[in-house]
Amino acid sequence: MLAWSAVIAAVAFSILVVYLILTLRKLMSALDETKETLHDARSAVNGITDEAEELIHSANQISADVKGKMKAVDPLIESAQDVGEMLHSVTSSVKRKTIDKRKPQTIETRDSKPVQIRLK
Repeated sequence: MLAWSAVIAAVAFSILVVYLILTLRKLMSALDETKETLHDARSAVNGITDEAEELIHSANQISADVKGKMKAVDPLIESAQDVGEMLHSVTSSVKRKTIDKRKPQTIETRDSKPVQIRLK
């Protein structure tokens, strides 16, 4: 009977070892797939990093170009402002002259009494 117990224990142990080996093989396969996925992810991240660096470099160049062009346009904008102020001054003086001409004028009559007439 002891012999049968030893045989049963050996068979059970053998079955356990076989299942353990199959499980470890599946685990190794899953780990290999994970390793490949991580490698692909690293490659993709490195590619994106390179593209992001190029994009940042291009953005810096565009920013510098825009700043240079803005500095070049500043005198033109200041000149336009000066022209606007000059036009405002001319318009104001024309308005003042027009208002001055609309002031009542004195006309003398036969009786020599001054009469004021407002012209429109």
